[in-house]
Amino acid sequence: MREACDRHGTLLIFDEIPTGLGKTGKFFAHEHDGVTPDIVGLGKSLGGGILPIAAVIARRDLDVTGGFAIGHYTHEKNPVTTRAALTTIDIILEDGLVERSAELGRHMLGRMQDLMARSPHVGDVRGRGLMVGVELVEDRASRQPARDLAERVFYACLEQGLSFKVSQGNVLTLSPPLVISKTDLDRALDIVETAVLAA
Repeated sequence: MREACDRHGTLLIFDEIPTGLGKTGKFFAHEHDGVTPDIVGLGKSLGGGILPIAAVIARRDLDVTGGFAIGHYTHEKNPVTTRAALTTIDIILEDGLVERSAELGRHMLGRMQDLMARSPHVGDVRGRGLMVGVELVEDRASRQPARDLAERVFYACLEQGLSFKVSQGNVLTLSPPLVISKTDLDRALDIVETAVLAA
């Protein structure tokens, strides 16, 4: 994509709202692939998961409005959320949360791959860092999405106090916080495994 964008004079823009700030075991997800985008969007976790703030990071030559106002927006220029964002970044770096995400992510991926070996309904397990997808299928031969099964698993987990997102109707999207303890992570994975094996 980088080469195609360069050939056509098109900007390469990455949405790192769900993946940035260490979630994938690198500070930015695009670092895994050695690609440098022209623009990166950040949000949600930037405010420590508490205060609403978003940011756009762009190449210096694309920063064409830095010296003048382009209008007034409701949630712009808030010093409290800006301080929260800067403090969040400091904590992620100082506490080694990116490296921790990579380490716990390897553990989570391994446990879910073990689940795949035990359940014919787990068609694939993929992920980076603390973002892991568990794809549920009717059977591995057809790879037909098991949407009803995913819904049953989701609600069984919810009854045990564990919430996550189901993507594409059949992919359990497990994305715990960077500060989760290994004990809490294992407890959550136990709930997922039990629900999948029982469904």
